[in-house]
Amino acid sequence: MKKYSYTELKDTRSGFGTGLLEIGRKNNKVVALCADLIGSLKMDAFAKEFPNRFFEVGIAEANMMGIAAGLTIGGYIPFTGTFANFSTGRVYDQIRQSIAYSDKNVKICASHAGLTLGEDGATHQILEDIGLMKMLPGMIVINPCDYNQTKAATHAIADIKGPVYLRFGRPAVPVFTDPSQRFEIGKAIVLTDGADVSIFATGHLVWKAIEAAVALETKGISAEVINIHTIKPLDNGAIIRSVKKTGCVVSAEEHQMNGGLGDSIAQLLAREYPCPMEMVAVNDSFGESGTPDELMHKYGLDIPDIIRTAEKVIARRAVEFEK
Repeated sequence: MKKYSYTELKDTRSGFGTGLLEIGRKNNKVVALCADLIGSLKMDAFAKEFPNRFFEVGIAEANMMGIAAGLTIGGYIPFTGTFANFSTGRVYDQIRQSIAYSDKNVKICASHAGLTLGEDGATHQILEDIGLMKMLPGMIVINPCDYNQTKAATHAIADIKGPVYLRFGRPAVPVFTDPSQRFEIGKAIVLTDGADVSIFATGHLVWKAIEAAVALETKGISAEVINIHTIKPLDNGAIIRSVKKTGCVVSAEEHQMNGGLGDSIAQLLAREYPCPMEMVAVNDSFGESGTPDELMHKYGLDIPDIIRTAEKVIARRAVEFEK
């Protein structure tokens, strides 16, 4: 099994901030808008270097989306920035009507997604945003796993035309992907080859899936770990190829079970290759205040949960095979 290691911990929102500054230097049509969270979104370097291309709209997220849609008419490429809850749930009508329906070239960039927002609690910890955004026709949905991949994704979305939802987070997580990587939208990445179970992970759960695979190997279980950084469009081919080898699936994500990555994979398998599947995700619940580690443990999104779920789905596969 391929081994991964890391030398530092960095938050994925900083990958966005660095990427935004870099693309701003490359393309003078890139503009940025923020809803009174410049520091939290790591947009301060862009704002300082390009004050004429940065717009602080205040706590007026719906207005920010309308302004961004309008800027595209002038040929600009707007990147909006606020917390994931305010980037989606609070402004869903504006996104649907003014951006998605009109196929506007707006990049909706959302930090502090999921439970790992931590102590701010359930009102800020949106766990439904992937579902909300993937249901919009034409909307690309991306959820990278570390600092380097988030920076690369920020570059990639500037080069395509159309609306994008880019989701990232607050906590410092292991940086293990190639700093010079080329981000390919819609192309899953096989991190470890395996024969016994396919583990499809996204965002903060990718590193946890890698560590779970290491632990499973000590038990004689060969896990194939695949980084699904793009949830829409989904890499159907990579998923089906893996599942045809292993015959069973675990999805892992920091999101509601309903509407997330697992939901998309289950739909695909139902259509093309039915097999046993289990999901590591939040099960129809709001979050609460706590440290990120405490919340990931309580809501079943930790390494032991992935291990147990992999063992469970392998046992199900064995029962199905006996039938």
